[in-house]
Amino acid sequence: MKIEISELTFYTIIGILPFERKTPQKVIIDLSFEYDFKNGEFIDYSKVSAKIEKMMQKNKYELIEDALLEIKKELKRKYKIKKLQLSIKKPTILDNCIVGVSL
Repeated sequence: MKIEISELTFYTIIGILPFERKTPQKVIIDLSFEYDFKNGEFIDYSKVSAKIEKMMQKNKYELIEDALLEIKKELKRKYKIKKLQLSIKKPTILDNCIVGVSL
């Protein structure tokens, strides 16, 4: 099976610039991964979404790269997943584009 979560959107403190450390900004998370669905055992995508949001809001990452790597590590620790694709975007940090990091 493949789980896809698109445009998980919330506000959090993230970034290294002084104003980013004070005011929550919008982030958009996209992810997908595969897992073995057998015997009715499934991964609850609502729990995955909530876990990511909670991690981001609790840790107030300075770098989106650090957030990306920690989310990857936690998802692989908690679930037996394969082929993880994950991106974090900051759509309002620059006026003329959306920036982000992915793996």
